[in-house]
Amino acid sequence: MTTADDTRTRILTAARELFAERGYAATSLADIAAVVGLTKTAVAYHFHPKDRLASELLAPAADDMFALLGTAYPGREAFVEALVAFAVRYRSVIRLFMEDLAGDDSVSPGSEREAIRTFRDEIYARLAGADPDPEIKVRSWALLGALQWGVVKTMDLPEERVRAVLLESVRAL
Repeated sequence: MTTADDTRTRILTAARELFAERGYAATSLADIAAVVGLTKTAVAYHFHPKDRLASELLAPAADDMFALLGTAYPGREAFVEALVAFAVRYRSVIRLFMEDLAGDDSVSPGSEREAIRTFRDEIYARLAGADPDPEIKVRSWALLGALQWGVVKTMDLPEERVRAVLLESVRAL
């Protein structure tokens, strides 16, 4: 690994942790630089604008989301289990993924926000099915909300415990 690769990895690691802790909007390049021990200019050399950091952190999650949505699961239960595993595996970026980027109403074509909303809508469609009745609509949105907040607000808990409790909770929905 070259020094530049090592620096990029350190920056990405610090950004992932700070975004999970503070949120994307509340984390500056200067904050990331302070954690890594670099100048803001050095961080900007590797990742300018800040959106490039978000894109690199989201890329592995996006690839796995495509795989999740592209798989034919034998039933809703199997899909829900895979969805919970995905949410817990990527909980270090899920706040960025769901809360900061998806929360903004301004969506431009080709943006991360558009992709996130498309993923969200595809997940909802898989959960609710075609022409859902009002009860299924509520249960499907409640499941998505439980996953979002269940991973965003439990970063301090062991991954396996979060997965088990989330599975138990969403099965009740």
